[in-house]
Amino acid sequence: MGGGAGPGTGPRLADLTTLRLGGRAARYVEASSAEELVAAVREADAAGEPVLVLGGGSNVVVPDDGFPGLVVRDVRSDIEVEDAGACGGASITVPAGTPWVDVVDRAVAEGWVGVEALAGIPGSTGATPVQNVGAYGQEVSGVVSLVRTWDRELGRIRTLALPDLGFGYRTSVLKRSLRDDDGAWSRWAPTPRWVVLEVGFQLRLGTLSAPVAYAELARRLGVEVGQRAPLADVRSAVLELRGGKGMVLDAADPDTWSAGSFFTNPVVPVGVADGLPADAPRYPVRSSTPQGTTGPSLGAIDESLVKTSAAWLIEHAGFGKGFGLPGTVGLSTKHSLALTHRGGGTTTELLALARTVRDGVRERFGVELEPEPVVVGATL
Repeated sequence: MGGGAGPGTGPRLADLTTLRLGGRAARYVEASSAEELVAAVREADAAGEPVLVLGGGSNVVVPDDGFPGLVVRDVRSDIEVEDAGACGGASITVPAGTPWVDVVDRAVAEGWVGVEALAGIPGSTGATPVQNVGAYGQEVSGVVSLVRTWDRELGRIRTLALPDLGFGYRTSVLKRSLRDDDGAWSRWAPTPRWVVLEVGFQLRLGTLSAPVAYAELARRLGVEVGQRAPLADVRSAVLELRGGKGMVLDAADPDTWSAGSFFTNPVVPVGVADGLPADAPRYPVRSSTPQGTTGPSLGAIDESLVKTSAAWLIEHAGFGKGFGLPGTVGLSTKHSLALTHRGGGTTTELLALARTVRDGVRERFGVELEPEPVVVGATL
């Protein structure tokens, strides 16, 4: 397993991340309550110590020499049902450390609609609103009602309602606080200004899914895009699709030793999309807000933007599945969008691979790929 030892005395972060890379933390704390989490972050901030709040470790790339500050891991796990009335739907509150797969599985079992296509995504619930986690045409922004946070700048608890969160494709006001206006890392990085304590969700009740927005998933389910299917069927189909792409964690499968999709699918102006090859995928960019007001519907389409496929761009720039293998790092043999660590490698090697792929796509297509995981202490 890779990752340098680093100067810290805490655990090797390679053992706490799905990439299995990263040196030691200078200091490490496990928080079993919101109060402990706040106290740890507040103490570190007061001392000018860098802070990395870690959940499932599935969306982070840690340096070989570790982290020169406090790593605090939220180990809470719970799902509190505030209300599940037939009229108002289900209102639930979930501590940030709760594994996201537990939330999806509970929702499908209880008949809570809106997260069934997000099955199998590793990591913690607290990470989901930060990057507006999404897959197969569904995003958490469609069901998040509020996020309770510790505001590191104001030094107080602050609850952010849906309009405050500034959701966009794989982003939010939380994630944007990691960068200054000039693109440099902010003083808060690698943890946002707002540390997520709990996430509130509002979900409809029903046995059928939200309208299926992703063509590949619709085909697997045997329905048309915009139609609905049984919740359990959607979850199962998504797990099958993700498993076939090495996107469901499996300790025995090196194709899953990754941070998931390393690059986000580019959302570009129509003019840029027109310059891509005719066979490049083009998908509508939809609002997370349903277009209809009287029943389940897809979000309105933004006619000025087009989403294309990062995986397609990568493969057609010459980086096919398994690129870099055999070796300690390489593209997954199942999905070109996943950069994998096969054992014995380093973060330095992984980032070099990421830069090679990013630069190759830019040179071939003029499109800049953006990393999806948080790259600690480095930039591409």
